[in-house]
Amino acid sequence: MKRKISLLLVLAMTSSIMLAGCSNVKTNKKAYIESDVIKIGVFEPMTGANAAGGQLEVDGAKLANKLYPTVLGKKVELVFADNKSDKVEAASAAANLIEQEHVNAIIGSWGSGNSMAAGDIVMEAQVPAVGASCTNPLVTAGNDYYFRVCFIDPFQGTVMAKYAASKLQAKKVALLQEVSSDYSVGISKFFSDEFIKITGDKNAIVAKSNYNTGDQDFTAQLTNIKSNNPDVIFAPGNFTEGAMIVKQARQLGITVPIIGGDTWETPEFIDIGKEAVEGTVFSTFFASETPITSESKTFLDAYRKEFNKEPAAVSALSYDAYIVILDAIKRAGTADPVKIRDEIAKTTNFPGAAGVITIDENNNAVKDAVLKVVKDGKFTYLDTIKPEQN
Repeated sequence: MKRKISLLLVLAMTSSIMLAGCSNVKTNKKAYIESDVIKIGVFEPMTGANAAGGQLEVDGAKLANKLYPTVLGKKVELVFADNKSDKVEAASAAANLIEQEHVNAIIGSWGSGNSMAAGDIVMEAQVPAVGASCTNPLVTAGNDYYFRVCFIDPFQGTVMAKYAASKLQAKKVALLQEVSSDYSVGISKFFSDEFIKITGDKNAIVAKSNYNTGDQDFTAQLTNIKSNNPDVIFAPGNFTEGAMIVKQARQLGITVPIIGGDTWETPEFIDIGKEAVEGTVFSTFFASETPITSESKTFLDAYRKEFNKEPAAVSALSYDAYIVILDAIKRAGTADPVKIRDEIAKTTNFPGAAGVITIDENNNAVKDAVLKVVKDGKFTYLDTIKPEQN
């Protein structure tokens, strides 16, 4: 089987890989399959704009590895690679894990764009990757080697559109999207399409404004939105910019509900937004108030002991990505990445920390969505939405 990553592909994806760093993976296949150590790569944004989200997923993977450190009688070693919150660096990080570290599987990444940047690399190398929280449908589309343990944005966008229409009684919505984020653009479209469908009004989206990752002043966008008098603002995007958007909106006298997506669930969102983000609602994957499986309790007890705080949903998902991979290795009876991939695809009714996981024909997990609200400076459980309710 073809295991060596095409040099042209790597050069197209990243300018930072040196030719000397590319080895013939096929030549080393027997050596790393028969090794006493099984390696799982973890490629996450450990620096850059998304570092806080990446660290939450790193924490989940580390905890899972601490609780389940062996498989097939072999030690499981986590190998970390920083994708630096950058798509080019993400491609480089994934390639290095495969070519230089010879990992048997990969976990990551926080940020759908980073995951998508690694997609062709893992597919050509035939090394399976399991995303924890990368919700854009394009992550797994047409890629037999990329999976995920979270729901996808069409579901999440629909959930938030229905929440705006039914719970908030909104007739008009303004969108404020992070145009440099594949996640934000994707979920905004799914939300918009569903909201228009629900209301039957093709003009239900009264304003649509854009910003870029790293922007700090949203006065122009918010002033435009205010002039259009929406009932609700939907602003899915990175936690830092999201918190500043809410804060500046309140300073401009905008009092309507502001809602978002799963990327808001980091401590920084509350640290930055402070009292301004009170009452904001967003969709996410898991709530510690409602443990779902016996593995949920195992995870919660261990996480609280290890970190002395409540876990973010993405930490539970990263934990799940690890134990799904381990379960696949057990069933495969080998560390051969291709056979691991085949068993991941067969995952059915697997009890994870963030819920029961079944991988569908598109390599996506069929999962519930959780709604949370910021209340008294904390992320607080609001509701659970099942796919069949949607």
